[in-house]
Amino acid sequence: MSSFQVFGKYEREMMSSVEQATKKGHAVFVPYPAQGHVNPMMQLAKLLHSRGFHITFVNTEFNHNRLIRSNGPDSVKGIPDFVFETIPDGLPPSDKDGTQDIPALCDSIKKTCFGPFKELVTKINSSSQVPQVTCIVADGVMTFGCKVARELGIPEVVLWTASACGFMGYLQYNELVKRGMIPFKDENFMHDGTLDTPIDWIPGMKNVRLKDIPSFIRVTDLSDILFNYLGSEARSCLNSSAILFNTFDEFEHEVLEGISIMFPNIYTIGPLNLLGRHFPESKSLNSNLWKEDAKCSEWLDKKKPNSVVYVNYGSITMMTDQHLVEFAWGLANSKQPFLWIVRADVVKGDSPILPDEFFEEIKDRGYIAGWCAQDQVLAHPSVGVFLTHSGWNSTIESISHGVPVICWPFFAEQQTNCRYSCTTWEIGMEVSPDVKRDEIEALVKEMMEGEGGIKKREKAKEWKKKAIEATDVVGSSYNNFERLFKEVL
Repeated sequence: MSSFQVFGKYEREMMSSVEQATKKGHAVFVPYPAQGHVNPMMQLAKLLHSRGFHITFVNTEFNHNRLIRSNGPDSVKGIPDFVFETIPDGLPPSDKDGTQDIPALCDSIKKTCFGPFKELVTKINSSSQVPQVTCIVADGVMTFGCKVARELGIPEVVLWTASACGFMGYLQYNELVKRGMIPFKDENFMHDGTLDTPIDWIPGMKNVRLKDIPSFIRVTDLSDILFNYLGSEARSCLNSSAILFNTFDEFEHEVLEGISIMFPNIYTIGPLNLLGRHFPESKSLNSNLWKEDAKCSEWLDKKKPNSVVYVNYGSITMMTDQHLVEFAWGLANSKQPFLWIVRADVVKGDSPILPDEFFEEIKDRGYIAGWCAQDQVLAHPSVGVFLTHSGWNSTIESISHGVPVICWPFFAEQQTNCRYSCTTWEIGMEVSPDVKRDEIEALVKEMMEGEGGIKKREKAKEWKKKAIEATDVVGSSYNNFERLFKEVL
């Protein structure tokens, strides 16, 4: 081969690599700035990254700083083709180690985030160092990302990070107003039985009551920020080119059919935590906003199979100090081993303080931590039941690992998820809103040792098997993920 032929071959190879870099997909992710939204968005971002996409993951400045505090500065350096960027959320600067005030955050996002995000995407597209943006993946409650995509002529999809039944619930907000069911005249609706009113007209949703509709309908004034924000964001998702759900067909089939009549272009690609097992991922990419307690797994290793009550109220739920104490003594009096996640901000306006005699009572069988790697905890064979706020990540991760639930829903679509867990999916039992220690003790004992608990555990294991099948190669969620590439990405 002559030197000219060698040079020509080298030149062609260089041209080919430049073309490949230019053609490489580039997805920009913009999650709502709360842990329960960041996690599934990160899971999906890692999946696209494993399929060759360049990823730009856009956190708010506040959450970016929290990631640095919880995981160190290296956690946001990313890797060459997975980078982190920020936009302001419009709220005053804060170093609070917890989720911001939700109404204020939603109001500010609506007013301020569109402009900075459009500027950021425009700046990325003017750089020769990275591929052109080929897709924007917006959180289902950050649909300003879709508007930016449409203005800039970039394909977009939304990932609805909550349940499909919750999504359908939000879509009913306008209908509830039309039917004169909301707003409520006064606060008596909370106690006079009004919330027990059956709702029998929602497509694909059976056996639901007014109290099972996402909780932001509980207003006496229709100008309420969260009522308007969540209702309008859910409706805005229907303007997207596709909606992705972190669920699987069999788990929510009836409500998914109801949604597909209104909006056919939906992709069920969950549970994302199970789908990820097929693809290599970079362990350096961590989305936990609190520092994880690594000793949780070591403590669980010493416990018998199915013997531990895992308790975690998620990243936003707040309670009174009295409710915290009732939970504490209910767990202590059950005599069961428990792993309890108590965030620093879980008590309204105060740091959580538990009595010394409680710690004396539980010293051999209770472990209290500030945060943990929840998917790993739920996968641990010693965990027998999950006392949860019924957030969607907690629910879908729980059934992914065959763990039944005790539900204490706080707000949003957690009430909807709780209803489905206790009826349709038959994996859970519910705690009264005004929690009492005797009730916690009784529910824990029943779920760990009683006949009802055995049935719930068997049902949870059935769902685990189905979730694994859905995310297996050629399973429904796996196929939908592949279809997403061919049809949208």
